[in-house]
Amino acid sequence: MSETSQVFGAETQDLEGRTLSNTQLLRALLRKPQFVICLVLVLTFFLMAAVPRLFTSVDPHFCALAKSAHSREPGHPFGFDIQGCDYFANVIYGARPSVLVSLVAGIGGFVVAGILGLLAGYFPGLVDTAISRVADVLFALPGLIALIVILNSVPNRSIWIIVAIILVTGWPQGMRVMRSTVFSVRNREYVLAARSVGVPPLRILRKHVFPNAMAPLLAMTTLGIGGLIGLEAVLTFLGVGLQPPSISWGSQFGVAASYRESPHLFLWPALFISTMTISFMIIGDSIRDALDPKLLR
Repeated sequence: MSETSQVFGAETQDLEGRTLSNTQLLRALLRKPQFVICLVLVLTFFLMAAVPRLFTSVDPHFCALAKSAHSREPGHPFGFDIQGCDYFANVIYGARPSVLVSLVAGIGGFVVAGILGLLAGYFPGLVDTAISRVADVLFALPGLIALIVILNSVPNRSIWIIVAIILVTGWPQGMRVMRSTVFSVRNREYVLAARSVGVPPLRILRKHVFPNAMAPLLAMTTLGIGGLIGLEAVLTFLGVGLQPPSISWGSQFGVAASYRESPHLFLWPALFISTMTISFMIIGDSIRDALDPKLLR
């Protein structure tokens, strides 16, 4: 058998082993009750953001000033906001911006950090230096303050603008994690064997390096999505996030801060944000623990 056939045979065996490993990983995660419960909660939030009318038939923009800041009534379990709008409907519709920002920014950050980390780790020298120096510049910026300054200079802030700015300023940390893992993977035997028989670098990165180096970045991204939910709420609360008439949990916090005599205005969005954030963090912890080699022995 030629060297080339041996290498491509090793690729096939590696892929088969990785499929079995992924199956074992899924089974290990599904055996954890906290993972299953949090996964169901997260999927419920996703469904709430995608199809809010499954949870309420009330128009969140239909208001009656006579019911301003009233507490719960039959058919209105969360009461009413300052304008007399049904607060349950507002909280349900407020899930969409938080879920979109956190999910798109999380997945986008994984892709950007993964690609740049792959290139920086696999091509030491000019490519690594260029990517790392840009990352160093972004690391030097004070995170939240930089986001506030940048977003404050944008006149019309949509969800996609907020996501784009979070991506631009937030990829260096994930890139560093991916880069350090690629450094250890790039010198393993199967990578060296593939490189020695002339397998193209793109195929090596796609078939061998990325699947074996992505685990730490995946766990970090899942944990970070929970933080992105809170970040969107903080930015909107500070007045540099989404703008009216957009409904979000952060904007509801901003209103609640001015009407402390109506605690339900703060309670419900806080409960939803906390539940979603903690669920993502527990999912991330479960994935990280399942991928920890010391726990798989």
